Amino acid sequence: MAAATPVLPVLFVCAIVLIGVVGVSGMIWLPLFAVGPALAATTSGPRGVLCVGLLAAVLGATLGTRDGVPAHELSAVLSALVAVTLASGLASALRGRRERVLAAVRSVAEAAQHALLKPVPATVGPFQVAVRYSAAAAEARIGGDLYALVPTPYGVRLIVGDVRGKGLPAVSTAALVLGVFREAAYDEPDLLAVVDRIERSLARNLGPDDFVTAVVAGYPQAGHLELVNCGHAPPLLVRASGSVVAVEPTHPAPPLGIRALTNETPSLQVLPFADGDQLLLYTDGVTEARNHSREFYPLAEGLARHLCDEPARTLTALHDELLAHVGGRLHDDAALLLLQKPAVPGPAVPGPAVPAPAMPTQL
Repeated sequence: MAAATPVLPVLFVCAIVLIGVVGVSGMIWLPLFAVGPALAATTSGPRGVLCVGLLAAVLGATLGTRDGVPAHELSAVLSALVAVTLASGLASALRGRRERVLAAVRSVAEAAQHALLKPVPATVGPFQVAVRYSAAAAEARIGGDLYALVPTPYGVRLIVGDVRGKGLPAVSTAALVLGVFREAAYDEPDLLAVVDRIERSLARNLGPDDFVTAVVAGYPQAGHLELVNCGHAPPLLVRASGSVVAVEPTHPAPPLGIRALTNETPSLQVLPFADGDQLLLYTDGVTEARNHSREFYPLAEGLARHLCDEPARTLTALHDELLAHVGGRLHDDAALLLLQKPAVPGPAVPGPAVPAPAMPTQL
């Protein structure tokens, strides 16, 4: 019984007893005993509620008898206390059931997230990689933002995108995009062909008002990074010197899924990507995050402020600052993917030659 009894409601009941002993006596304070089991229902199970209710009933009856409360009045108070205890026990049981259902839903959501957004290893091919993802609906754990990074016969390829809308339809569209991307990235030698396959699949499956913004990137050969931007926020390119530049598309293209409405096709953009350079891809949940003054989060300034040689540390500091900017909770899904080409250490500088010791000659 002691193990099942919650502490805070018991302290509340003891406080009422103390008031009854040293303060005003009579019927004024007896109904307050019902607060004990009601309070226990918010934190404890039915057993804890019943224990608090029993304790309150025993103490209430004892003090009521001591103070000479009429029997019919004391019986009414105790009956009300028993009714509140039973109702609180039922509420506690329902709350526990809802918590178990929510825990099961979260477990399924986590499994779905791992299947949809597969964990990205810290090292992929020649790159160091870090990813941070936050769904606006914390209970769901997944949303409409998507990312993937896969090594292929044509080099490392990746995608970061944002599905229009929220909820299960957005998750379904994100799963479709990622599935097509992972297949096409292995099959198509041309990065634009990968984008075309995603476009054709979305055109068959999306509604007229739905679309997906995305950046698809590839690293086909050393020193060259390919980008295809389909209506997405421009990535941030960080040179080894520390300068941060937004990579605006040379020929803006519409989002995926609505190309037929515009008759515009995406173009391939090739960037030099040397050792020590980094590329940050993100979704609009990051750049459109506002603080209490309705100011957007300055992503480029934040990246320059927290930049280091470890992508995971950079994104952790960036994500923490983003949450602090919005006051602790994002109102839209947000994804960050940082790609770094580690700097290759230069050749060792040879030191001064040391003459070999003279070998003794045989006479």
